[in-house]
Amino acid sequence: MKKLWAPWRMEYILQEKPSGCIFCDKPKQNQDRENLILHRGAACFVIMNFYPYNNGHLMVVPYRHSADLDALTAAEQSEMMSLLGRCTTILTQQLKPHGFNIGMNLGRTAGAGIDDHLHFHIVPRWSGDTNFMPVTGHTKVLSQGLQESWDQLKPWF
Repeated sequence: MKKLWAPWRMEYILQEKPSGCIFCDKPKQNQDRENLILHRGAACFVIMNFYPYNNGHLMVVPYRHSADLDALTAAEQSEMMSLLGRCTTILTQQLKPHGFNIGMNLGRTAGAGIDDHLHFHIVPRWSGDTNFMPVTGHTKVLSQGLQESWDQLKPWF
């Protein structure tokens, strides 16, 4: 059996969790660059992951707070799917990944770090993007800073 390690995530796991819901609170603030919000739609928004697995790790999130996938309206579902497509198109054009991992973790047991507000993850992948650094050095190598990535992607949204 192969084991995959993500030791850089420990900072996120061990940090004191803010009260409230970041997916509800961040869009209410007028600080899109600081909060890494790339796009605001009618029912959903696109935000960069502050603890990314790879450069360009985005999330598509409905504004409405819900942990129940079945509770999403048709408009929310439609916009989420549309934004997933738009995100992959923009990431393909701007970052040139070789593929993507796209998914949603429903519930804490399934791996959701924020389990009470649905969100899709879009993780760009490149051939050979997993290396020895996270395992031996407890260091994740990202080729670009979050703010620089935001600056590069924002004009395309």
